[in-house]
Formats: sequence, C-alpha cells, structure tokens
Amino acid sequence: MLLSSYERLIAGRYLLPGKGERFIVLVAGFSLGAVMLGVAALVIVMSVMNGFRAELFDKIVGLNGHAVIQGYGGRPLNDWRQLLARAKATPGVTSAVPMIEQPLMMTNNGRAEAIILRGLTVPDIRGNSTIAGHVVAGDLNNVTAGSNRIAIGSRLAETLGVDIGSQVTIWNPAGQSTPFGTVPRMVSYTVGAIFEIGVYDYDKAYVVMPMEDAQTLLLLDPDTVGMIEVNTRDADQVGPILAPLRASLGQTAAVSDWRQMNAQLFEALAIEQVSMFVILCIIILVAAFNIASSLIMLVRAKTRDIAILRTMGAPRAAMVRIFITVGTTIGVLGTIAGLILGFVLLYFRQPIVDFVQKLSGQNLWDPSIRFLTELPSKPNPVEIAMVVAITLLLTFLATLYPASRAASTDPVQVLRYE
Repeated sequence: MLLSSYERLIAGRYLLPGKGERFIVLVAGFSLGAVMLGVAALVIVMSVMNGFRAELFDKIVGLNGHAVIQGYGGRPLNDWRQLLARAKATPGVTSAVPMIEQPLMMTNNGRAEAIILRGLTVPDIRGNSTIAGHVVAGDLNNVTAGSNRIAIGSRLAETLGVDIGSQVTIWNPAGQSTPFGTVPRMVSYTVGAIFEIGVYDYDKAYVVMPMEDAQTLLLLDPDTVGMIEVNTRDADQVGPILAPLRASLGQTAAVSDWRQMNAQLFEALAIEQVSMFVILCIIILVAAFNIASSLIMLVRAKTRDIAILRTMGAPRAAMVRIFITVGTTIGVLGTIAGLILGFVLLYFRQPIVDFVQKLSGQNLWDPSIRFLTELPSKPNPVEIAMVVAITLLLTFLATLYPASRAASTDPVQVLRYE
C-alpha cells in the first residue's frame, strides 16, 4: 500500500495527536503495549515449550536410544550377537549397543534408594556423549571391568551422601537359594564418577557399570544381555527405518521405538503447546480490539479534519490508507518491541527464575516435578514468523472498520454549521 506525501504526513500527525487528544495517545499506547506483551508472551512460551521438548528428547533418546530390541516378556537375549549384527546391517541404523538394565536397591550408611542399574561395555560407556559429556566429578576412565567402580547420577549421590571414592552396596533380590529361602546378593562398589544428565529422574536413579560386572551382580550368563539399544539417522523416521528389522525378527524379539516408550509424555507436551498458543493468541486479539477502539476515537476526534480534506479533493481511498497505516504502524511497533522483549527475557530466563525464587523464597523450578534441572529454551523461526504474521493480520483487520468509517464521512454534514 503506497502512500502519497500528504498521506504520510497526515498519518504521522495522527500517530501523535495534539495536546487536547492525549487520551487517544494513552489508548494507542495501551494498544501498543498489549501487542508487545502478547507477542513477547507467545515467543517466550513457545520457545520454552520447544526447549522443554528438545531437552527431554535429547536426554531421553541420548540415554535410551531411538529404539530398543528386547526379548518378549522381559526375557534376556541369549543370541544377542546375531541380533546385534542384524541391527547394524539395517539401512539407516547408525549404531547398536548391547546393554543390561535392571531395577535394584543401593545403600550407604543406612540410607537406601531404588536405582536403575545399566550395564554397558567399557567403550560404549565412554562413547556415550549423554553420560561422558556430563561428568561432574571423577573420571569415567576409572570405571573398568573388574575394578568394582561405578558411575552414578548426581541426585543419587546427593541423596545417599556419597562422593568420589565412597563405598556403596547394591542389592540384588534374586540371590542364592538356601534352605531358609533366597538370600539377596549384596556387592560393594566404589563410586568412580558422578554424572549429571539434566533430567531429574535419571540423575536420581541411574547407575552405570561395565557389562561384565553387571552380569556377575545379576548372576547372568556371560553371553546374555538384557536389550540392544539402536540409534538411527533420523529419529522422526525411526518407524520406517526399523520396519525391515522388525519384520525379520518375527517372534524372536520385539522392537520398541522412543515414540512407543514415551508416547504419553510427548503427546501431552504437544497438546499443551497448542493449547498455550491458542490461549495466548487471545491476548493479541484483545490488543487488536484496543487498536480498533483507539482508531475509532481518533476518527471521531478528527471528523472536522477529515471533512476539510475531503472538501479539498482527498478521495475516500486516501482516508482508508491513512487510518490503516496508523493502525498497522502501532501493530508493527508493538510486534518489534514484543520480539525484542521476548528474546531479552529468554536470554536472561534462568537468572530471572533464580531472582524470583530468591525474592519469594519459593522453589519455582523443582527438578523433581519438572524433570529438567534448568529452564530450557529453543526458539523456532517458523513459529516466530507465524506469531508475527498472525499479529500483523489481526492488527490489519482491526483497522478496516475505523478506516471505512473515516472514508464514509460526509463533509457536507460535518461542515454545515462551521
């Protein structure tokens, strides 16, 4: 929409009305502020939701893989080497790792905690970036087969009150049978490394040890593993990629991908994200109504000026362009201010959360409830562009009625008594 020089001049004057029309300026300012807050809220909420999903996905998939191959009914895999070779030969599979995973109990000085024991080969332990890249104390190089050293999560270490070099005891209820019943198997280990993945449930429960030590603790055959973790080139295409492998395994083993294992969690996140987007769009809709009301008041205040312009030869289309320009300018300025505010708050999100927690004395971000230890963020350019487009569209639609009212002003009726 191109404006002539006088239309630009008048639109500029109407954006900053005179002294007697400060109320209109105040309403327009509220409209701009509402647009700014609506855009900022949408950017922040959508970015945090995306960050939450991305962080959870990276941590969960990084620790559990894109899919796992398990025996039916939780039975161990005895022919796992053949299955491992078949998985690695599947097109699209980038890695396949044998492992043992078993819920057990760990004690230290009278404290007891439920744990999830994970046994991996030593190269796989050191090659797992989710674990090796988040070691906060000790060294994974100390965790070797036969050394009786293990790596544990940071929250578990805090709960049990242990540090590097501390002795802990792991209980296996499936111990040896005696005439008096089954005696649990208890084995002492030394904490060789402490890791912090960033997911509370994992940091509070996971214990990693070499495969050979896990087989000894669980009284498993050296040629037996619990499952095979599989990673593919594209997590979103894990189903089609593993379809040939799933078909070839038949009834010998089952393949479960990350969507099946975490379906409820990620579906809940997706529904919540859509709901928050719709709810926050109402804020922008209210801001658009504010822009419409401020323009209607501006039209009423400038009725005499509009009549004079029409008498001087200004066409109806010029009036429409002028008031559309005024309204959309408010929307554009509010959108830009909202984007700036949103990105600034996202950049300082964790210090802001820490400050509010310190000020209120409340734990606003409890990792035991929110899974992650810090507030995540991941802006999505497509979603941000959608927010901007929706804001500008609603702003433009809000200007149509006031602009049409201005264009329909009858100069004869207005100037009759002047």
